[in-house]
Order: sequence, then structure tokens, then C-alpha cells
Amino acid sequence: MKKTITTLAIALVTIFGSCKKNTSTPATSSSSSTTIPLQTTVQTSVSLAGSSNLAILAGSAISNTGATVITGDMGLSPGTSVGGFPPGILNGTLHINDAISNQAKLDLTAAYNDAAGRTATDIVTLSGNIGGLTLTPGLYKSTSTLAISSGDLTFDAKGNPNAVFIIQIASSLTTTSGRQVILSGGALASHIFWQVGSSATFGTTSVFKGTVLAMQSITFNTGATLDGKALARTGAVIMAGNKIVNQ
Repeated sequence: MKKTITTLAIALVTIFGSCKKNTSTPATSSSSSTTIPLQTTVQTSVSLAGSSNLAILAGSAISNTGATVITGDMGLSPGTSVGGFPPGILNGTLHINDAISNQAKLDLTAAYNDAAGRTATDIVTLSGNIGGLTLTPGLYKSTSTLAISSGDLTFDAKGNPNAVFIIQIASSLTTTSGRQVILSGGALASHIFWQVGSSATFGTTSVFKGTVLAMQSITFNTGATLDGKALARTGAVIMAGNKIVNQ
């Protein structure tokens, strides 16, 4: 009898120990598995009007160091300081406080306000680091800063080349070195609009896509590239050996 009780006790300890081990294993998740809801509200494009031909538009100044190549026009209004061309190469026309740059600045203000004022019942809220995510067409909003820092960001148009993406950012936008914005499913850089409440900074050798509508300044660190437009309302656009193509 004593032997039987001892054997039963050992069996119970083994069973309970096994159950405890199984229930204490935590579930794991990662940012790459975050699901972004599909939106049904279709956003129309943000009209850039007179600023559409400009790859670069700044408010206070434009500066460059290194072998920057810009494909598209460049404008400055109301500032007057443009430096670094050469060595920078502008494959387009420079407009400094002329009729074109002054009108482009007015149109930039209208475009910024349009993007900032968009609403939708199915708007998606973003926060912090959005690296590793895939965004589908629609309207996105951050009440603070956004960064692309722990992975690349993908825009997926789901086979619709007319799909529009609008990202409203209350404060700053940054990318870290080497990070990329990737287009898939027919997405076009010309249909991606980043409304930035303060300034945007692009890390060394990062690859970015879309039109950046910044309230203040835009800074490109060494080797960063942009397919789109860098449009700064009040501050400077600063470049350092970059490739910028108007899209």
C-alpha cells in the first residue's frame, strides 16, 4: 500500500508540473505582424497646382554640400540664400522669389492645409516607429512624431495605380540610416503625401518616396534619396550628396 501511494504521488507531481510549464509560456508577437485595417474611404489626390513642377521648394534657404543631383525645378520664397550649386547639379530651373516660386509657395500652403484637414470614419492611427509595416490606400494620422527606424515601410496599392495615401503627422518625421520606403501593388510616389507638422529628416543612404509637405525644414543626410518632392513652407531644405527626382 505504501508503495502504491508513493507511486501515485510521484505521478501527480509530474502531471501538475507539466501543466504549469505549458500554461506559463507567453505568446509572442512582433511589429512585422501588426495588421493594418483596410480602409473603404477613398482619398482623392492632394492638388499641388503651381508647386507640382518643383522637386525642391523652401521658405528660408536652400543649401547643399557634395554631389547632389536634382531632377526637376527648385524654388525659394521668400528667402534669397541658395548655396552649393555647384557642386550640386540642378537638372531644371532655379526660381528665387519670382512669380513661379511665389505662386508655388501659396499653392504649397493650400496643399498642406488640404492634407492636414482630411478626415475619414475609418482613418488609421499610427504612432512611434512604423518600420516593418505595410500600408494600404487611405488616410493615416499620428498625434506626435513618426519614424521609420526598425525596418522598411511598404505602400501597397492593391493593384490600383490611382490609389492615394495621406499620412498626417503632428510633429516630426525621421528615417534612420539605410531605411527604405518600398512601393508595391502599383503604388506611385506621386500619390503618397506626407503632411509633417514640424520638420523631416532623412538618414544617411535612406530611400524615401512621396511628396513631403513640411511646415518647417527638410534635411537630407549624406546619400539619402527621394522620389517625389521636398516642399518646406517656412524653413530650409538642406542637402548633402543626394539624389532627388521629381515624381
